[in-house]
Amino acid sequence: MVGKVPDNKTTNDIDGNSVGNPDDNSVNKTDQADETPSTAFDAKEYLKTLTSRPGVYRMLDANGGVLYVGKAKNLKKRVASYFHRSGLAPKTRALVAQIRGVEVTVTHTEGEALLLENNLIKDLKPRYNILLRDDKSYPYIFLSDTKAYPRLSYHRGAKRAKGRYFGPYPSAGSVRESLSLLQKLFRVRQCDDSFFSNRTRPCLQYQIKRCTGPCVGLISEAQYREDVRRTTLFLEGKSSTVINELVAQMEQAAEAQAFEEAAQHRDLIANLRRVQESQYVTGEGGDLDVIAAVTGGGLACVQVFFVRDGRNLGNKSFFPRHTDGAEADEVLSAFIAQYYLVGHAGRTVPSEILINHALDDRALLESVLADESGRKVQISHKLRGERSRWVEMAVTNAENSLNTQIATKSTVLRRFDALQEVLQLDSPPQRLECFDISHTMGEATVASCVVLDTTGPVKSDYRRFNIEGIIPGDDYAAMHQALLRRYTRLKKGEGKLPDILFIDGGKGQLSEAEAVMEELQITGVTLIGVSKGPSRRPGQEQLILASTQTPRVLPADSPALHLIQQIRDEAHRFAITGHRQRRAKARTTSILEGIDGLGPKRRQTLLKQFGGLQEVARAGVEDLARVPGISKQLAQRVYDVLHVED
Repeated sequence: MVGKVPDNKTTNDIDGNSVGNPDDNSVNKTDQADETPSTAFDAKEYLKTLTSRPGVYRMLDANGGVLYVGKAKNLKKRVASYFHRSGLAPKTRALVAQIRGVEVTVTHTEGEALLLENNLIKDLKPRYNILLRDDKSYPYIFLSDTKAYPRLSYHRGAKRAKGRYFGPYPSAGSVRESLSLLQKLFRVRQCDDSFFSNRTRPCLQYQIKRCTGPCVGLISEAQYREDVRRTTLFLEGKSSTVINELVAQMEQAAEAQAFEEAAQHRDLIANLRRVQESQYVTGEGGDLDVIAAVTGGGLACVQVFFVRDGRNLGNKSFFPRHTDGAEADEVLSAFIAQYYLVGHAGRTVPSEILINHALDDRALLESVLADESGRKVQISHKLRGERSRWVEMAVTNAENSLNTQIATKSTVLRRFDALQEVLQLDSPPQRLECFDISHTMGEATVASCVVLDTTGPVKSDYRRFNIEGIIPGDDYAAMHQALLRRYTRLKKGEGKLPDILFIDGGKGQLSEAEAVMEELQITGVTLIGVSKGPSRRPGQEQLILASTQTPRVLPADSPALHLIQQIRDEAHRFAITGHRQRRAKARTTSILEGIDGLGPKRRQTLLKQFGGLQEVARAGVEDLARVPGISKQLAQRVYDVLHVED
C-alpha cells in the first residue's frame, strides 16, 4: 500500500512503487514514469484509504528516500498520529516536514511487523531511526550450564561459555522482551554469577515476583530445575507442552476454588501465547522472490516480496499498464518475463519464485530464467506451510495496494466523467449512493447505504438499517423500508440527496426505489438497478435505468462500469459486515458460538489455551491452528469472524 511518491525512473511498461529491492539496493525508491516530485504530502487523502491492520510503514522524502521506518498494531491510527497539529516533538516535526509519501507493508500480526521493521532498519539505515551498531552478529538467549541454579541471560558474540544458546533473534530488543516475559513466567534467575554468590537476603526481583530466591535457598534445586525445564521446552519451540501443563494447573486451581491462582495461570498462558506467536517474516533459509498478482476495477497490481537468507527484505508494488480485461495469471506471466528479462539484465534471479496463480508457460519461463541466471530456477504455485504463508502475505498486500490505487482522486474523477458520458448527463455527477441487503435465511436482515463523491468513499455518510417487521427473506420489503427511512431523513434536511442512486438488484428492487421516490416526492435523482447478469460474472453486470427499464451492458474495460462495481462492492461489504455483527449480537452468548464447526468442547479448549477471548482475537491463524482439535480451515473461520473490518 503506497502513498504517491514520484521518481524519475521508468520500468518498461511496469509502473512500480518500491518498498524493498535488495538487488539494486533501492528499497527506498519508487518507479514512476513522467512525473515530477510533489511539494506536499496529502495526509488526509492518504489516510482515507489506509488499512487498520498491523504492519510496517516507511516515511519517504521527495526523492523516494526512506526517512523513517516504524511498526504499528494499527497502521491507520499510528500514521495519523504523525500529522496532528500539536504535541509533536521537534525531531518528529522535522521528519513530518520532509515527508512526501508513505509506504506500508501489511502483516498478519504485530509480531511480524516487529521483525520486518528490524530487517528494514538494518538494511536501509534511515536517518530518523535509532540505529544499532551492525557487527554482523545476532543476539541470543543463553542458559548457563551451572549445575545448581542455571542463569538466563542476553548474549551476543562468540559462543565460548558452556551452556545452551537459543536464537538467533532479530534484535537486542526482542531478546530483552523475551527475557522479561520468561522472567515473569518461569522466574529463572537472570542476575550475574558474582551478584548471585554474594547475596545474604533476596533482592528486589524476588519481592516483585520475578525470581524465586535461589541465592538464599528459598527454592529447592528440584523445584528450580522444573522451572528451568519448562523454560528450555519453551525456548526449544515446545511451548504447547508448557501451555498444556499450565491449562491443567489452571483447571485444578479452579476446581479447588483457588480463583486467584487460576487467574495467575490464565495470565501466564496469555503471555506465553504472545511470545509464541508465529513469525512469518523470518523463516527458512535461502533466496526467493514471492510474486502475487490481483486484478479488479480494470486495474492490476503485482506485489513482489524479496526473501534473502530467509529474511524478508521488503516488498514492492507494481501497477502494469494496459491490463483492462486481463486475468491475473496473464498479468503475472507478462510481469515475470519483463521484470527479470526486459531491460533488467543486471537483476539477480533467485533460485525459486513463489506465485499465487498457475501459469501455462511456467516451464518456458523457468528455462529462460535458468539460462539468464546460469542455474536452475523453480517457479512454484502449489505451496504448503511456510511458503504458502509468504504468498498469502503477498496477496494481502497486493489487494490493499490495488484498493488504494482504485480510490485515488485522479482515478475517481476519470470514472465520474466516464459515467456522465455513458448516462448522457448534462454535467458530471458529484454524489453517488448505493443500497444493498444482507441476511442469512431471513435472519438479522441489514440494509447498507454507502456514498461516493469525487474524492472517493464518504464513510462519514455511510448508514446501516436494521430491518424489522417484514416477512423474513423478503428483499423487496427490506429495500423499501431502508430507502423510505433514508430519504425521509434527507427530505427533512438531515443530509444531501445523491445525483445517482444505485440499487444492488434487478427490476423488482428498482421498482421499490421508484415507489419510495414517488411517495416522498423526490425528483432529480437518477435511479439505476445493478444486476449481476445471467452468468453472474464480474464485467457482465446489467444496468437497468428506471426511465427505460431496458437492461444495458457496458464494456468490461469501461471506467464507468468500474466505478459502478466499486460502489456496488462497497455496499455489499458494508451490508454483510453489519449483518454478521447483528447476527452475532442476537445470539446472546459468545461470538464464537456462531462459528460452524466450533462446538462447546472446542470453544472451551480454545479459550483455555489462550486465556480468554481477547487473546483469541489477537492470535494469528497459525496460532489458532496449534490448539488441539482446531484444523487450519476452522482456525481461518475463527480468525475471519473475529477480524471483520468495518
